[in-house]
Amino acid sequence: MSTPWAIAGLVVKELYRRKDFYVLFVLTAVLTMMLGGMNFFGDIRAARYLKELCLLLIWISVMVIAIATAARQIPAEKEHRTIFPLLAKPVTRWHVILGKFLGCWVATCIALLVFYLFFGVMSAAREKDFVIANYAYALFLHGAFAAVVTSMTILGSVTISTPSANTTLCFIVTGSILFMGRHLGQIAQKLVEPASTLLQLVYFSIPHLEFFDLRDMLVHNHAAISFLAFLGAMGYAALYSAFFLCAAWLVFRKKPLNT
Repeated sequence: MSTPWAIAGLVVKELYRRKDFYVLFVLTAVLTMMLGGMNFFGDIRAARYLKELCLLLIWISVMVIAIATAARQIPAEKEHRTIFPLLAKPVTRWHVILGKFLGCWVATCIALLVFYLFFGVMSAAREKDFVIANYAYALFLHGAFAAVVTSMTILGSVTISTPSANTTLCFIVTGSILFMGRHLGQIAQKLVEPASTLLQLVYFSIPHLEFFDLRDMLVHNHAAISFLAFLGAMGYAALYSAFFLCAAWLVFRKKPLNT
């Protein structure tokens, strides 16, 4: 694993040389401080509304960092002709795929940790019912979400020729699954055959990213999910991430490097 981690380290350094993370963090910080100000005046509903907006911005920021970082990895190596020295022995194409994934995922998780630490500190300073376990569950499951999205984007980077097209497609797919994925089963039951069966197949084959979304639990201070449900969601993310990475490797190992 030393080779993939060496590649991952380069990816992490690349992200934090760019300005994307810092701009997104400043925006999140400003809205979070607004949350504290509204709660200071005693308007609980307004504070919850701003809390929901802050979490939404964190989710959008993580999507932007994960997808934008992963989408440009393989195409950039090909464009700059650095893919050839990168694949010098003993580095294999699997090492490159795994290293790029680990780098993008670790970089995204570092940004995610910074977002949640700042948001959690501000919430703890203003709320009486602050439950740290809820924030821990939300953080880890959000990291699992980032793993699935990053691995899916890595697969797109070896199958789609341009990073912009891959980025756009991954945003559309991820957003569609988050907002519509949970409803596909109900919609399928109302359709006639064969549309019903086809939509059911889509419903059971897509990664249900809404499983990792615990924003309502944090906003309304609901009881934490069970530990078994947490482990099940983490295992679910691991399976889909492994599937996307294996698919990316199978495509990449047969694809000419000059295309």
